[in-house]
Amino acid sequence: MKLQKPKGTADILPQDSAKWQYLEEIARAVFNDYNFKEIRTPMFESYELFSRATGETSDIVTKEMYDFEDKGGRHIALRPEGTASAVRAYVENKLYAPEVLKPVKMWYNASMFRYERPQSGRLREFHQFGVECLGVKNPAVDVEIIAMADAYFRQLGVSGISLHINTLGDMESRKAYREALIAYLLPFEAELSEDSRRRLHENPLRVLDSKEPEDIKVVENAPSILDYLNEASEKYFDDVKNLLNALNIDYVIDKNMVRGLDYYNDTIFEFIVTVDRKELTVCGGGRYDSLVEYFDGPATPAFGFGLGVERLLMVAQAQEIDFMEDESMDVYVAVMGDAANVEATKLVESLRAQAFKVERDFSNRKLTAQFKTAEKLNAEVIITLGDNEVKTGNVSIKHNKTRKEVKTTLDAIYDSFAPAFEELYVEEEF
Repeated sequence: MKLQKPKGTADILPQDSAKWQYLEEIARAVFNDYNFKEIRTPMFESYELFSRATGETSDIVTKEMYDFEDKGGRHIALRPEGTASAVRAYVENKLYAPEVLKPVKMWYNASMFRYERPQSGRLREFHQFGVECLGVKNPAVDVEIIAMADAYFRQLGVSGISLHINTLGDMESRKAYREALIAYLLPFEAELSEDSRRRLHENPLRVLDSKEPEDIKVVENAPSILDYLNEASEKYFDDVKNLLNALNIDYVIDKNMVRGLDYYNDTIFEFIVTVDRKELTVCGGGRYDSLVEYFDGPATPAFGFGLGVERLLMVAQAQEIDFMEDESMDVYVAVMGDAANVEATKLVESLRAQAFKVERDFSNRKLTAQFKTAEKLNAEVIITLGDNEVKTGNVSIKHNKTRKEVKTTLDAIYDSFAPAFEELYVEEEF
């Protein structure tokens, strides 16, 4: 039997995980600057949580949910997106209580699961950074979070990313637009794709988001929601645009953008980049002011986004961004002899306790082979430890590049290795 990883999943090997860690470190630093705190929620939840949040007619529910019945007969789903879990945690843990400072700002780094056809940049298990800001409705909140995503991309050095924005308006505006859109689409019903014919009667706004050529052609002349905004919704969107202009953040108004989930209202946005002549959405989100109340919490405005890690890595690779420094090793300990094996164990633990990055030989190889390993590890310093060094307590440390050598003792290293290490970098006077 040949064991393999499940279809649509990937192994993140040690040579790749450093890139992931870098993206995570920058995300943590940027989100912290905006006062977002990390939240961690379960990988699986009640199926109803996601079906109610994303909408019974959404693709996530109708096609992509990774769901099953557990041994207790409960209908469980692996998390397909992060907002529903964050809102459930907000309500369940009463983060809406008066004593909790508002807005509540949360971010997460998590695996998501969707049972769809695996494709480039989107697997059945994929990873997202997400942020959620709950408790305040203000165009400045929308723009601050969009600016935070923009700051993250700039920090990474990713270029060519375009911000697309739109508004879905409030419920009154959306209802008026829904009726106008259905009236426009009905004469073209026979020309639409199978999915869009279904959506036409269930959630017609989703037809605008279709990537099928026949649907794209039909919606080219569809009415724009911007023409159906009431005064309050129009002003809100104008305020968002004015704040983006004040920050010199360029944007494109995309009147056909609706996002894939039913809970959005007012501002929605996506950051899009072209890779191999294809447009990829690497980050998207918007405002969702009814979801907390829908989950039996108090009326709570909210705004957030999700950012796909795999897609971001794919973009970085396409743009040949090398955001990782070459890894190096502080010290490599070459070991010769049985007595030296014991002393080497003590020595490397002492050096690591002193905050040096250290590796040693375990295989009793010839010194030439060990020195080659030190080169491959990019070790700065080599300490050779044999039975004689153990007996006398005297050792030599050598800089692997300059070949400069310093004499010291094991006792001195155990006390503090820093003086001998620094001496290797002192230039000799002539």
